[in-house]
Amino acid sequence: MKLNSAVAAALLAPGNVVALLRFPCAQLVIDRIDPLVNPGQAPSPHLHQIVGGNSLNVTMDPAKDMPGESTCTSCQFSEDFSNYWTATLYFKAKNGTYKRVPQLPNSGFNGVNGGMTVYYMQDGLYNFQQTSKVTAFKPGFRMYIGDVNARTKEQAERYRQLTFTCLQTINTRDPQTLDFPDKPCPAGIMTAVRFPTCWDGKNLDSPNHMDHMAYPEFGTFESGGPCPASHPVRVPQLFYEVIWDTRQFNNPADWPDDGSQPFVWSFGDGTGYANHGDYLFGWQGDALQRAMDSPCYQNCPTLKSQNAAAMNKCTIKPKVNEDIDSWVKTLPGGHVANYVKKRWE
Repeated sequence: MKLNSAVAAALLAPGNVVALLRFPCAQLVIDRIDPLVNPGQAPSPHLHQIVGGNSLNVTMDPAKDMPGESTCTSCQFSEDFSNYWTATLYFKAKNGTYKRVPQLPNSGFNGVNGGMTVYYMQDGLYNFQQTSKVTAFKPGFRMYIGDVNARTKEQAERYRQLTFTCLQTINTRDPQTLDFPDKPCPAGIMTAVRFPTCWDGKNLDSPNHMDHMAYPEFGTFESGGPCPASHPVRVPQLFYEVIWDTRQFNNPADWPDDGSQPFVWSFGDGTGYANHGDYLFGWQGDALQRAMDSPCYQNCPTLKSQNAAAMNKCTIKPKVNEDIDSWVKTLPGGHVANYVKKRWE
């Protein structure tokens, strides 16, 4: 999200310890693997778009040294060898075939090859004070947020702030919805994935990759609510923005005749309620903690950066060889669109 100059000046005023990192990550790979939820499985059940360090593999043993094994990262900060990923988005045509929706770089990041924008913050994005003390994630840490099986608003509401924005321009940020936009979006669709900010302080992971994390006791991240006693350690607010270039699919004549929307996640969800994201921590040394303890506003003098060409150059070959660019009759893995609110075939 783009903050105006007055807000930026307030953030950087003397006395504020501001830590708000906003940076691009180019596409590392689009592949049907999921080393967090389905380790060792190739192909995994559905297709993902993945960014970050090139040590990514099918298994991702948490005992391994991700920064030490990576030789490059597709993210701006060259000390960040973490991996970040979401499902991919598809368009379903009236004849029942599917086409993968490409990704666009975010506002201010021209020249970056698709991917996503990643945020690390002391506080939520709309809290311009950014003064909370946070503890950086530890080596081996990993987490997941969302529910791949959610198909109703009530199911989606269990997870705070996993949203969609119908972009009027590249800088549009509101309104945000829990389900897919129901009309063509002039500048694309942005998905937002915000992770919980309270850690139990003990476990680097949990069986469902979520129970070691919790939300504040009340409100959203911007409210500054306290962490629950079960999860007392406040960690950075991790937040993804992914911009899907839906402009080529905006002809109303290509949309369903019954008024429903035609986009579907790669695992078949046509409601949007199953929006989710995965994270494997891989920052080098104490780089992330240094950044969170420093007056960093988007760029950070304590971190090493690389340009778009270097980010774009860091790619790996897919582990699963399948066609992800043509029109296809079924989604990768054999999934078909599942629309609960309004069905169309």
